[in-house]
Amino acid sequence: MPNADQKQKIANADGFIAALDQSGGSTPKALSLYGIGEDAYGSEDEMFDLIHQMRTRIIKSPAFTGDHIIGAILFEQTMEREVDGKPTAQFLWEDRGVVPFLKVDKGLADAGNGVRLMKDMPDLEALLQRATSKGIFGTKMRSVIDAANRGGIEAVVAQQFLIGGIILDHGLVPIIEPEVTISISDKAEAEDILLTELTRHLDALPEGREVMLKLTLPETANHYKPLVDHPRVLRVVALSGGYSRDEANDRLSRNTGIIASFSRALTEGLSADQSDTDFDATLRDTVQSIHAASVAG
Repeated sequence: MPNADQKQKIANADGFIAALDQSGGSTPKALSLYGIGEDAYGSEDEMFDLIHQMRTRIIKSPAFTGDHIIGAILFEQTMEREVDGKPTAQFLWEDRGVVPFLKVDKGLADAGNGVRLMKDMPDLEALLQRATSKGIFGTKMRSVIDAANRGGIEAVVAQQFLIGGIILDHGLVPIIEPEVTISISDKAEAEDILLTELTRHLDALPEGREVMLKLTLPETANHYKPLVDHPRVLRVVALSGGYSRDEANDRLSRNTGIIASFSRALTEGLSADQSDTDFDATLRDTVQSIHAASVAG
């Protein structure tokens, strides 16, 4: 069963969820934006060492506490590593008051029917067992919607809830993330279909089973309010999806009951060559702005 104190914090506390879950495919870009080019590492292990140093610097910053950040999503390698001699998830909760989540998907399958489903996860059961043993509260998995294709969107939501059921069986809370690409011309239509499909699957969940949702900020403010209010939804969070931090914060502030779960927007402006004073000040300003937008709705 999920930790009761952690569940209470995720369900009710003011704040947002930090996404620190860049994996193999997105880590080079994240490092580049942080000021570390691909010439700085010669292997994947060295690359992951550098991204862990970046995440450790963020997590240990005085700006990164449970006062503003209620949860953090980790990549598998981050879960397996330590911060100040403690497993990362344990450090987050015990030293920062931040609830730990784990990214469990293995990336996206090839596009079809206007969507990109998740790749198969043959090692999911073993990963969930490790996550439970390391104090992880919940999980996150991402699919992508590139068109208002009803069949494709139905498949995305069905896959998410199928795997979400396995995650719930392990006593973890799944964050279901069907991202709608922000640049598509039929984004609003895709969001209409997505709302219908998510509602249908939520209505079918038995009593006592709750999920979280991570959604692209919609074209119409409060489009997803029925999901915020749904009895099977613990919390709805928003991804920044490529919007600048200012635009993401503005859109977020117009959606009641939805909080942020930003990745690139969280680390925007941070650099490896900043002094600790400048780094902490930049992160503090970012955290405060995202927190303000999260509690404005």
